[in-house]
Amino acid sequence: MSFKSVVFLAAGALALAGCTTSQVLTVQQPGDRAMSCSELQREFSEIERVMDDAQGDRGVNTANVTAVLLFWPAAVGNYLSADQALEAAQDRQTWLYELYEEKSCDS
Repeated sequence: MSFKSVVFLAAGALALAGCTTSQVLTVQQPGDRAMSCSELQREFSEIERVMDDAQGDRGVNTANVTAVLLFWPAAVGNYLSADQALEAAQDRQTWLYELYEEKSCDS
């Protein structure tokens, strides 16, 4: 294998490692209205996890630094993807909180 091939493969591997993927939640999902209060609480915990991951993807991390060094548009894409995930998680949280109140779960 030539030196050029090794360099090309290494750069490709770093570029792939430079991409983050934030989970983008669907705001309203089938079965949401059928959830019990405890299921809604578990879903709130999952949403918090997704939001934490998205916040981490927006900041300075290995993937974003690699993206900036190798292909800066990837860093912009990472940031926008994280923003989209964060917004969807917040919208889902709001939607589920409405259901939580409808069901009088705090009572």
